[in-house]
Amino acid sequence: MRSFPLPIALTARLSPVVVLAVAGWALSSGSSSEPQAAEKKPAETTGSRSAPSTTAVPKTYTAAPAPCDSIAEKTVKSLVPGAKAAGKEIKSTDSDLRRTCSWNALDGYEYRWLDVSFEVLQSDDAAEESYRGRLKDRSGGGEVPGLGDAGYSVVDLTTEDKQQTREGVVVARASNALVVVTYNGSDFESKKAPSTDEINKGAIKAAKEAMAALLDGKA
Repeated sequence: MRSFPLPIALTARLSPVVVLAVAGWALSSGSSSEPQAAEKKPAETTGSRSAPSTTAVPKTYTAAPAPCDSIAEKTVKSLVPGAKAAGKEIKSTDSDLRRTCSWNALDGYEYRWLDVSFEVLQSDDAAEESYRGRLKDRSGGGEVPGLGDAGYSVVDLTTEDKQQTREGVVVARASNALVVVTYNGSDFESKKAPSTDEINKGAIKAAKEAMAALLDGKA
């Protein structure tokens, strides 16, 4: 088999990276009058005020599961032919809260890359805010029913040096945790990318398995 140089964008992905950067994607008074009379300011009551509650809201998830164990071996073989089923976990600045596993391989002329990431936040509201933030600059995707509390997928096509690469990203939320899956592919013989349907279905399949691992509490 001849050796083909990878496009700059794909070559860069082969270098170790610190997770988690996933690009973000997007989902998509009446007139007033002057008061006739100023109200009197009520006198302040004396006595001690009640201190604000400092009780922490319990978190559903306190640690990210092992991402390399979240995808079945047969799924890895199907989505990334030629890749080792064990995958490779990428170093994180906080492995308790953020963990990512990657699989990539060149099988003949076909190249595939799969990332599965988990991120645990301090609260459901924080996770919802992060989820929405990842979608705000994205368009053309759609919701994924039954994927945690909320799920969204989008597929993009890029071309560099006449080489096409198609990439699908799925972001999903369950309580205070996020699941982010990135799946892309190229054909270095035809210079064409896999179909949108293939990439989108592959990314969603991986996301569903990762979400199941999160919900089942796999470590």
